[in-house]
Amino acid sequence: MPKANMYQSLHTTVIGPEGKPLEVQIRTEEMHRVAEFGIAAHWAYKEGITNGVKTSQDNNKLNWFKQIIELQEDTDDAADFMDSVKGELFGDHVYVFTPKGDVYELPKGAGPLDMAYMIHTEVGNHTTGAKVNGKIVPLDHQVKTGDIVDIITSTSSSGPSRDWVKMVHTRRARNKIKQYFRLADREKNIENGRNIVIRKLRDEGFDSHKILTPDNLDHAAKNMHYQHADDLLAAIGFGDVQPTGVVNRLTDDVRARLKRERQDQAEKEVLEEHQTISESTESNKQHKKARKASNGIMIEGVDNLLVRLSHCCTPVPGDKIVGYITKGRGVSVHRVDCPNIAKAEQEGQRLIQVSWANEPGDRTIYSAILTVQGYNRAGLLTNILNAVNNVTKTVSSVNGQVDNNKMATISLSVGIRNLEQLERLINTIKNIPDVYLVKRKFR
Repeated sequence: MPKANMYQSLHTTVIGPEGKPLEVQIRTEEMHRVAEFGIAAHWAYKEGITNGVKTSQDNNKLNWFKQIIELQEDTDDAADFMDSVKGELFGDHVYVFTPKGDVYELPKGAGPLDMAYMIHTEVGNHTTGAKVNGKIVPLDHQVKTGDIVDIITSTSSSGPSRDWVKMVHTRRARNKIKQYFRLADREKNIENGRNIVIRKLRDEGFDSHKILTPDNLDHAAKNMHYQHADDLLAAIGFGDVQPTGVVNRLTDDVRARLKRERQDQAEKEVLEEHQTISESTESNKQHKKARKASNGIMIEGVDNLLVRLSHCCTPVPGDKIVGYITKGRGVSVHRVDCPNIAKAEQEGQRLIQVSWANEPGDRTIYSAILTVQGYNRAGLLTNILNAVNNVTKTVSSVNGQVDNNKMATISLSVGIRNLEQLERLINTIKNIPDVYLVKRKFR
């Protein structure tokens, strides 16, 4: 394949008398014509360019050729000119020789260690020094085209140094050095990797003894294209693999099972809540006939009066309450801080004193509505529902919305027996991370 500048030639160098390199170039007649007499005429002949129209690619090639001509005109010394041309032809690579004359191509900036690992992994691992053109050089020395590099090795060498990773320039050499330390420290890396995974599992709330089983490790290793679990643990211990992804794979099944269990539990609680409310409603209907007041409300000196708890403020036993009489609808009981009470007073509605009956053993469920605001993170609603489950186990409705600032506003209708239980629920929800506000709602 020709180079980008259309130059084509076979180059080799042999070691001549007194150890001096002799460069040999082999070309066909056409390749020689391009090299010796110019490439513009060659392109014109091959592409039929006769009207002076040239593409941008042609112009680029001619510009490169002009640069070489100008370089020759500006350089009086032939050796300097050849060095400059070599730089143009070889680009980002250098070509160096062993003392026996073998040629190795290396990227510019490479050193003796890169060459050593290119010769053979064992040569690289047992390198103790290097000579360039007969002189001892440090291992981070950068070689140049035409250098004769002699790699010094020793069978008694203790192996590569960890600092070599920073010295080498080629990916091959860097990977071979890392591979050496992976194997040399394998058992230590396996143990370190296992401890890292155990700590990560515990941080996320998992039982490491149940998760870190041989079957789970083998499954995760195969999913991450490792032949054995120890290979994966060693990679974690060495630092090649981050533990987060491994822990996620190890706990995929557990997370899925817990999610299903939470969904099943939520469905069960909804069914139980509907059943509880239905039973309470039926019980209240039966008690209305035997009591002077209903819904756990006592009205002094009044019998057989219809009493209902207002839906606008949803009072529960323990709230300070007041009632007002409406035509044809009996007494509506409100919390004293309900906005509708102030409105009723302004309109001249008749307010009456009411109180909670506080009957022993009363297990009536009352409805209360809460507004919760917090940052809309993953798991926020689950945390809130779990808090409700821990306190009351009854949720009749859940509604929510999220604004452009990722602020979630959630409305919960919960079943509560009294104010003490409601305040305990509010405090429990307030302690949930990323919850900023919990309050009772007025409709």
